[in-house]
Amino acid sequence: MAKKFLYFVAAVIVLVIAVLVVLRIWAQELTALALVPSAEFAEQAPLAENAYADPAMWYSHPGLATDKDPARWQPAYAGERTSLPTPADTAPPRFAVFFIHPTSYLDRSHWNAPLGNKDAEDLVRVYLRGMASPFNHASAIWAPRYRQATMGAFLTDRPEGQQALDAAYRDVEQGFAAFLAATDAETPIVLAGHSQGALHLMRLLRDQVAGKPLAARVAAAYAVGWPVSVTHDLPAMGLPACTASGQPGCVMSWSSFAEPADPAPVLESYAKSTGFDGVKRGDSPILCTNPLTGGAEATAPASLNLGTLKPDGELSRGELVVGAVPARCDMRGLLLIGDPPEMGRYVLPGNNYHVYDIPLFWANLQADVLQRVNAWTAAR
Repeated sequence: MAKKFLYFVAAVIVLVIAVLVVLRIWAQELTALALVPSAEFAEQAPLAENAYADPAMWYSHPGLATDKDPARWQPAYAGERTSLPTPADTAPPRFAVFFIHPTSYLDRSHWNAPLGNKDAEDLVRVYLRGMASPFNHASAIWAPRYRQATMGAFLTDRPEGQQALDAAYRDVEQGFAAFLAATDAETPIVLAGHSQGALHLMRLLRDQVAGKPLAARVAAAYAVGWPVSVTHDLPAMGLPACTASGQPGCVMSWSSFAEPADPAPVLESYAKSTGFDGVKRGDSPILCTNPLTGGAEATAPASLNLGTLKPDGELSRGELVVGAVPARCDMRGLLLIGDPPEMGRYVLPGNNYHVYDIPLFWANLQADVLQRVNAWTAAR
């Protein structure tokens, strides 16, 4: 009986090892199997021409009460605040923000999220609370609802994936036109997005800003959590990379990893993708602007971190912790944050802190945008 039990234990151990090996080798394939829609892409009907005149098409907009607008949340500091005063402590200038939310739709039944999907839209509001709130000193914040591409669209080489992203972008582009129409022509604008939102923001910069008079109104652009090729993307986006705090009219971008970092899946996908110039991005340098220095220095100690937004388990609440993480841009264009900080259960494999790209540097971003808008205003 004892021998049979030992055989059983050995068999279980072998099975567990085999499963772990399978998960390690084919993790991406299994994830794709779970998230990539099997159906053919179905072209969605265009939104009505005046769709974004409806306040219901915006998660955040100037007419929304502050306590109902997730982007207007101001987290408190943990304990007694010890950081130095920042521009957020002074009266902010007028500026308008257009924020494009990241992917929240995981369903594989559609390539694009239908408007009104409760699970996806509830998660968007959580994301906005943590990611759009650093811009809460703006005189106007606009965050559009759009029929985002499902998560599986990023995990396949099938043409349907790009078709889904193109469809989502058309909604964003339409929302952006409505944002511009509702914003006074003398008001500086700040453009921001995370992950899928950053990808759409890059396209907006290329299509709607680069080489156009509108470029002069952009106080800053934050394309966070999506790799921007310095060689193949940035020249087409019409704005330079930020190289100093308080520099107006530039692009901030970073993707956060704790150490030891294993970015292989991200870098492999990046290498295979095509840049705005029609050339494969390959091993071209990725834009990394340090959010603790405003791009002035590639390396910064934790002492420069004015406040990391440490969330609760559901990402719906949190408090600011001063000096929580450092930041340094490495040779690959990744932003490394040292030892893995305790931020919650949504850290991705490889010590990828993608979900926390903005919360890690919440207070610095709040200060950064005000510095850039103030500089833009002073220059005019």
